[in-house]
Amino acid sequence: MTQPSDSLVQTLIGAGVVLTGLGLAAGALSISSNAGYGGVGPNFLPWLVALSLLVCGGFIVWEARSGGFRSMEEPTGAAQAYWPGFVWVSAGLLANAALITTIGFILSCTLCFVLSVQGLRGAEGKAGRGPAGWLKDISIGLAISAPVYWMFTKFLAINLPGITSSGWL
Repeated sequence: MTQPSDSLVQTLIGAGVVLTGLGLAAGALSISSNAGYGGVGPNFLPWLVALSLLVCGGFIVWEARSGGFRSMEEPTGAAQAYWPGFVWVSAGLLANAALITTIGFILSCTLCFVLSVQGLRGAEGKAGRGPAGWLKDISIGLAISAPVYWMFTKFLAINLPGITSSGWL
């Protein structure tokens, strides 16, 4: 059974989702709506996401105000947040944003993957796997980011920052 304080927190979460949707909609207003390939303009996806957030946020607020999340299971995991994991994941995202134009999409996304995985593994209590684990994470990161880069640059003709001008790295 939900407590009154749970209902307030759930309502605030829903309101936060609605506010995020409104913020994205405000940003979408500044994007050109000129139709491109397939009759869809560059503002289509931001509007789609903004409307989805508004609808989901509205449902969350309605659910919270009409009695809360009645079928919600008890939370699992630690009672406190795992801050070192948050730092690892944040470092990965910030490093990706800072280095993508310097070392290219593939390497910066691989770095983001490797750092984020370290944080997530630490949260599971599986940190400290040694050099072989790091090498495996780097290999997986490259195996994910390289095909994504090639798909965007070669097949969709979307320019992403690379190391060389060939379009393959």
